Amino acid sequence: MELKESEVLEDMLIGGLKIVQDTRLYRFTSDSVLLSRFARGKNGDNIADFCAGSGIVAYHFYALNREKLKNLRFTLFEMQKPLLDLSKKTAEYNGFENFAFELGKLQDIPEKYREQFSLILCNPPYERGGFDNDDYEKAVCRKELTITLQDIAKCASFALKFGGRLAMLHRADRVAEVCYTLKSVNIEVKRLQFVSGTAGAKPYLVLIEGVKGGKVSCETLPTIVN
Repeated sequence: MELKESEVLEDMLIGGLKIVQDTRLYRFTSDSVLLSRFARGKNGDNIADFCAGSGIVAYHFYALNREKLKNLRFTLFEMQKPLLDLSKKTAEYNGFENFAFELGKLQDIPEKYREQFSLILCNPPYERGGFDNDDYEKAVCRKELTITLQDIAKCASFALKFGGRLAMLHRADRVAEVCYTLKSVNIEVKRLQFVSGTAGAKPYLVLIEGVKGGKVSCETLPTIVN
C-alpha cells in the first residue's frame, strides 16, 4: 500500500492498529472515539457507518469489539471520495476483510440497503450556518451544508431492521430536536449520555442510542467529562 505525500498513519492505540489520515482533509476528533465507546454491539451485527469520513468510528468500534463479538460486518457511507479512499487504505493496511464501502450522498442510499442493518453508527455534521473561512471539504464534515438531521433520521429508519439500533451524537443544545426528529421516523431514544468539558460545566455534546420500533423509555447515563 502506497501513501501519498500528505497521508499519514496514525495509531488507534488498540492492538497496534492504525488509521490512514490526510493532513489536508478533515481529521477526526475525540467525538468519534466517544461514540465508538458508547455504541453497543451484538454478535453478527451488520453495521453501517453513516457520514463515515475516513472511517474512524467504524474502525475504532471494531477494534474495541472484535475479540468479544463474532461475525461483525461493516459498510461505510461517505460522499467525499478522498475520505472514502482513506478508509479503504485503512482496511487494506490492517487486513480487514469485513468492510465494504459506499460512495455517494446518504439521501441517495440505494434500495438494496432497505432494512439491512442491525446497528448504525453516525457522527453527523451538527453545526448550523455557513462554512466561513473553512475549506468546503472540511466544512461539510462539521456543518449541515449537504445533509440535515431530518435527512439522517429518514435514512437511518430506511436502513435499519425493526429493532435495529442507531448510535449517534449531536449538540447537547439540540437534544430535544434530535429526540423529536428520531421519534417522527419510528426510532425511539433509549439511552442518553451528555458530555462536558469540565466537571459541573454545561454539557456541549450528547450521545444517543435509539431503537427502531422501540417502546417508550429512556435511560440517562452519568455525564462524561472529556
